Amino acid sequence: MTAFVPVVYAKLNSRQKENYNFHLVAARLAQYGYNSMRVTDDWQGADFIACHIDGDRFMKVQLKGRLTLDQKYEGKDIHIAFRHGDQCYVYPHDEMVKQVEKLGTISSSASWSEHRSYSWPQPPAWAKNILEEYKV
Repeated sequence: MTAFVPVVYAKLNSRQKENYNFHLVAARLAQYGYNSMRVTDDWQGADFIACHIDGDRFMKVQLKGRLTLDQKYEGKDIHIAFRHGDQCYVYPHDEMVKQVEKLGTISSSASWSEHRSYSWPQPPAWAKNILEEYKV
């Protein structure tokens, strides 16, 4: 029998990283009663759909490598999922935009004011309390 050897995430290509992240996020969501299904064509901005076992709730989820806000997701009822270390977060994009705009932390940046797009390689200190609600 062959022993299982964990992969080194940094050595994966971008498509492999996306698959890896999908499975980790889907496993976390399964603990909350969600069944996750990949879509192949970014259906309505989503990389996958997470359907709850109650039959009433579902989420369109976009996988990201970091905390991200982007106008292309506004008004589409999209959730953004990203991993940071061992933590996994799934947040409603438009709600996060409202909370961040209320704080005023990015309103003066050119990226946000000109393109309505902003991301953070590491979640900033002010975001940690907000993200806590969306940890899975």
